[in-house]
Amino acid sequence: MEKKYNRVLLKLSGESLMGSQHYGIDPVRLGEYAAQIKEAVDGGTQVAIVIGGGNIFRGVQGAAKGFDRVKGDQMGMLATVINSLALCSALESTGCAARVFTALNMYPIGDYYSSRKAVEALEKGEVAILAGGTGNPFFTTDTGAALRAVETGADAMFKGTRVDGIYTADPEKDPTATKFDRISYDEVVARGLRVMDLTATALCKENGMPIVVFDMDTPGNLARVLAGEPIGTVVY
Repeated sequence: MEKKYNRVLLKLSGESLMGSQHYGIDPVRLGEYAAQIKEAVDGGTQVAIVIGGGNIFRGVQGAAKGFDRVKGDQMGMLATVINSLALCSALESTGCAARVFTALNMYPIGDYYSSRKAVEALEKGEVAILAGGTGNPFFTTDTGAALRAVETGADAMFKGTRVDGIYTADPEKDPTATKFDRISYDEVVARGLRVMDLTATALCKENGMPIVVFDMDTPGNLARVLAGEPIGTVVY
């Protein structure tokens, strides 16, 4: 069967890394993610990753507690770097080559990001972990992921969440919520669905970047989505 996706940008939630904990990084969840990503790479898919930092610090929450917003967002960027290093280490322990690129120059913690270097790493079979968001305050890691997906020429942006797709309402709060198999960017905005922030959604729409929202916390799901199985929701 012909592969549906040759190169993807996988956006992971920082909160999901907490697993059953209330803070930080759950080694079990980290290991599950690393195993799924290695399986994808072994299957011939090039994988770039952007991971959030909400399990450690969120700039918006910091601003609500009195932090300067710019400094709060910079703290959030550093949180994404910590998560990226953890994921890189977990991948390497499975025998999967990975490199961390940072939006701000933080050598030797990671290589300074450029799309050319990231694509070169992907073409060598390495997982390119793209940390630090866009490198600017006031932008979310969703926007960072959308930007990196476009820059690296990904076939799609995969948004791994704890929910198995996009629903008419929050399925954890509303038992009558129904799931979409496919939905347009415009309908996502019109319905006010919180898939990603508006900037990220607009960036994907303008560049024709499909978004696949699926449950990453169920082991094996990444391989199923890559194979084109109709789990999750496609935003087009």
